[in-house]
Amino acid sequence: QVQLVESGGGLVQAGDSLSLFCEASGRTFDNFAMAWFRQAPGEERVFVARIRWRDGVTYYADSAKGRFIISRDNTKNMISLQMNNLKPEETAVYYCAADPNGYYAFSLNPSQYRYWGQGTQVTVSS
Repeated sequence: QVQLVESGGGLVQAGDSLSLFCEASGRTFDNFAMAWFRQAPGEERVFVARIRWRDGVTYYADSAKGRFIISRDNTKNMISLQMNNLKPEETAVYYCAADPNGYYAFSLNPSQYRYWGQGTQVTVSS
């Protein structure tokens, strides 16, 4: 059974940086794509960044390009999201998600991601 456990959220000020981590366990992830989504109160869950486990190919939402970096550590089965120059509107619960077929099929739709972590709160004060 795949398990995803996020950590690293917290309260920061606008313009600060913060790193999120997602520890994955339960199986090998070679064919997976891993992604970060976020969800603010009363809003839909939206895509932030994606990485293919096997080759590290990344993709970012326009809002994240140039400020966020998604990476993986194969030795630790860990996905990270480095977020720089954070904005108050990026306050949300951030979720790590896994798509078992993500190496072969590209998707930003949350419904394609079978496995989810519990989420970690990121609050950016102005």
